[in-house]
Amino acid sequence: MNTKFNLNELKTTDRLPSPSGTALAIMQLVQQSDTTVQQVSQLVKVDPALSGRILRFANSAAFGARRPIADIQLAVMMMGMQAVRNFALSLSLIGNNSQGHCRGFDYEAYWSRSLAVSVSLAAITALEPTVVPEESFTLGLLSDIGSLALATAWPEVYGECLGAAEGKPLLALERERFAIDHNDLSLILLADWGFPAIFLDALKLSFDRNVAGLSRTEQLARQLILARLIGDYCIADEAHRAELLPDLITEASLHGLDEPALLTFIDETIELWHEWGKLIEVKTDISQPLLKPAAALEPVLSGLNLLLVDDDPIMRTRLSKQLAAAGHLVAVCRDGDSALKHIVEHNPQLVITDWRMKPMDGLTLCKALRASAFGKNIYLIMLTSTEEEDALVEAFDAGIDDYVTKPVSLRVLLARLRAGQRIITLQHELEKESRDIQRYSAELAVANRRLKSMANTDILTGLPNRRYALNRLEQESAAARRANQALSVLMLDLDHFKSVNDTLGHDVGDKVLAHAAGLMRKAARTNDIVCRLGGEEFLIIAPNTDGATAMLLAERIRSSIEKNQPHGLVLRHPVTVSIGVAGSTGAKPGWKELMKSADDALYRVKQADRNGIRLALSP
Repeated sequence: MNTKFNLNELKTTDRLPSPSGTALAIMQLVQQSDTTVQQVSQLVKVDPALSGRILRFANSAAFGARRPIADIQLAVMMMGMQAVRNFALSLSLIGNNSQGHCRGFDYEAYWSRSLAVSVSLAAITALEPTVVPEESFTLGLLSDIGSLALATAWPEVYGECLGAAEGKPLLALERERFAIDHNDLSLILLADWGFPAIFLDALKLSFDRNVAGLSRTEQLARQLILARLIGDYCIADEAHRAELLPDLITEASLHGLDEPALLTFIDETIELWHEWGKLIEVKTDISQPLLKPAAALEPVLSGLNLLLVDDDPIMRTRLSKQLAAAGHLVAVCRDGDSALKHIVEHNPQLVITDWRMKPMDGLTLCKALRASAFGKNIYLIMLTSTEEEDALVEAFDAGIDDYVTKPVSLRVLLARLRAGQRIITLQHELEKESRDIQRYSAELAVANRRLKSMANTDILTGLPNRRYALNRLEQESAAARRANQALSVLMLDLDHFKSVNDTLGHDVGDKVLAHAAGLMRKAARTNDIVCRLGGEEFLIIAPNTDGATAMLLAERIRSSIEKNQPHGLVLRHPVTVSIGVAGSTGAKPGWKELMKSADDALYRVKQADRNGIRLALSP
């Protein structure tokens, strides 16, 4: 469990991709065991956009309904409440995060690849049943949500991180700068949104390409690996696809797909990918080269990037040539409508606009720009044939920064542009200072998290230490009490450890501790919190887990330590562990009593034959 990152701390800053109110309400409702289809349908109907999308999905070829569906409740019933929850979550996140401010992060490519992964995973799970395809679709779509979260929370710093990742491991750079990487952050977010444990465990396993075993979780992990490879293939150009294909063929063979079957499967997946792209408005007609060129720096211009708007073709031609000759980069539009579209797409630094135009005149254009987020800081110069006081007051009230009277004197216009350029330069300097402050704040936050992590981390094993363990146990106990859920703790003690230190020295003892800690972390589930209390004592907190289930976890850990002895160490006794387990539900018993019960159960194991597990008696 990652102890270097506090999700609640970041959530309070409102800088994470997060579900909309309706999607969040649906998620919380579906988590309740007594929720009905009618209740979920009523929530869906509150959001007209979501209602329309769900009906489109229910009637699409991707869903395969036998007859048209026009009723929300029927659509929810046909899809299933879990699928509706995941569908609402996905649409909400796409709609709110289709664009952003992180340079170097390709938002279109991110969602396009994510959609390709989700379509692929749904198709794979339909061929090899592990989980419901409708739910695996959402897992695929959000399996890399941590990347988007970093780009959203720290756009400036993450953009620099992506730029520095050329030829370097991105995950290591992320951990260095943010005290977390996008893989771990994906797991944390999906857990926070209530995704099933099998999804989280499989996703965690899939980050390692070498997945062995035949359990359902391991099968789903391998399916995720194949789906991600297909996602990369979908958004690649032809040259890149040729590079990716050998690896794809090797991975597909593990799923019983030879090369012809794989190519057919990919063709069908790409067709569905395009269909889904139209359905949920994700762009799928992109292709990326094998090596993306480094992001080009913005050109340093001697003049301004400006837009000239005038319905007089002679005036447009003359002024545009004169302004270009003066060193400015000039674009032209003939009316306010086309100018507004150009400004949205190209974001010029300065706009020179005539007043009298049709259908949208210059005054209306100025008002529209000042009312929008993208037009508030654009420098506006009005060309006008009048200097009447009332008219000029009206123009300045509409948002212009300066004006030039007609017929236009080039000398006067260039002087006005120089004045505007000074203002624009100052704006850019202020924006740069603001970005620098944000970056320094982000770096300071990272440094603070590192310090906090050091204070809560056991240096030898890398596990959370006693301070973190007790604070976290208190938090999990409070959460279990509020939700009336189960909570279990495991107290662990390495057997005969004192003899290791006494006979072989503390260096060997440290190796044994680190070895055992690694096995505990590997055997634990995604949501379990493995901590070192001190010496040879460890504590595992198992949220939403009753005592019987915790005993299965304890046996898995005990067996793993017994079977996997440290290499290269000659020990008098094999490394084994004794484990005491205690469980609670809701408020009883409290966390202190729970920990004491587990410690008592551990003592009984140590008094017996060691290398065993024991469940504490219910209070």
